[in-house]
Amino acid sequence: MTPEEISQAVHIRPTKEMLDEKMMKIIDIRTEMEWQQTGIVPGSVCITFFDDFGNYDVDKFLEEYNKVADKDELVGLICRTGSRTRMVTNFLRQNGYNAVNLDGGIFHLNGIGYELAPYEPSE
Repeated sequence: MTPEEISQAVHIRPTKEMLDEKMMKIIDIRTEMEWQQTGIVPGSVCITFFDDFGNYDVDKFLEEYNKVADKDELVGLICRTGSRTRMVTNFLRQNGYNAVNLDGGIFHLNGIGYELAPYEPSE
């Protein structure tokens, strides 16, 4: 898939090649505990959407998102299985963002043998 084809999709299964070739910016919306437990896609940006209790702050998320990506920039959203990112992707696209859900999430990447990087919190 090309970045243009990816941009036309709403939900895609990520491949090693897609991530290795950095066809899009990756934003990981999981919690810090999840990042620490499994690691993250190398080069991804970590911005929590839902907290440990399922609460969220859309304005805070968008503020952080807009610091790292423009509305028209292709961004792949990832979580553990793709459920949370499915909701967030739909919201972002309805609001003019060029976001796609990386369906299957970290669970899928583990299944295809994709090597994750350790999470290192930024101070």
